[in-house]
Amino acid sequence: MKLTLGFSPCPNDTFIFDALIHHKIDTGGLEFEVQYQDVETLNQKAFQGELDITKLSYHAFAYAVNDYELLDSGSALGSGVGPLLIAKDPALAARLKKVLEKKEQLNTAESGLKIGIPGKYTTANFLLGLAFPNLGSKVELVFSDIEESLLGETIDLGLIIHENRFTYQAKGLHKVVDLGDFWEQTTNNPIPLGGIVVKRSLDEELKLKINRLVRESVQFAFENPKSGLDYIRSHAQEMEEDVMYKHIELYVNKYSEDLGGKGRTAIQHMFDKAQELKLIPALDKRLFLTV
Repeated sequence: MKLTLGFSPCPNDTFIFDALIHHKIDTGGLEFEVQYQDVETLNQKAFQGELDITKLSYHAFAYAVNDYELLDSGSALGSGVGPLLIAKDPALAARLKKVLEKKEQLNTAESGLKIGIPGKYTTANFLLGLAFPNLGSKVELVFSDIEESLLGETIDLGLIIHENRFTYQAKGLHKVVDLGDFWEQTTNNPIPLGGIVVKRSLDEELKLKINRLVRESVQFAFENPKSGLDYIRSHAQEMEEDVMYKHIELYVNKYSEDLGGKGRTAIQHMFDKAQELKLIPALDKRLFLTV
């Protein structure tokens, strides 16, 4: 039986799925037709129900939950890897930091500030909404263009991810808040970034089998970390080996093998808070494949 499977070409995903798609574990007769896409494209495919199994951001999962449910394995939950909200104006950065610390309301002018975000359905935007639910004027930009847009003053605030976390200060930009730290300090939970979901319409026994196989693939990767090196490198866009494995260490951890109680609590809390603030639709489907 062949199933469609979507994940990103990033080292963390290829590390996780190497054993599964290359039959380094016994897949029990299952074959996987892989689509390599960036997560925002995978989010859109999930909205259309195109894939049997797919990676998506947790924000997007809120809009795909009628068609998909979350596997116990394959997720990216992290610590110290959250997005940053930054500004060019140090006074503005200081003011918004004070608003957040004192849990004050933004005034009308502040609510209208223009923010560059790396995608509507990114977890970064999700976390921004939790911290500043009244910041509403958002402009979607390629994540690597956000700093330059701030410097050119076409936006007032920027929501940055990936390597831009390490470059903004050298450009004279100022941090308002590390939204990952904000999440971790206010909830005492890891940051839910992305998960692996399976179509609800598939046979229940098949879904449980897929769940088990993804876990076994992660376990194989942990036990044989260099087994998929050539495969990981072939999709890693010229990354050096040490950089690839640092990337993997950031996003693949015990929660990737099994969410466990702590991982489930983090995800459920994020969804409950987002519904409370009306950042996502009300959900009437269970999130998790297994109870």
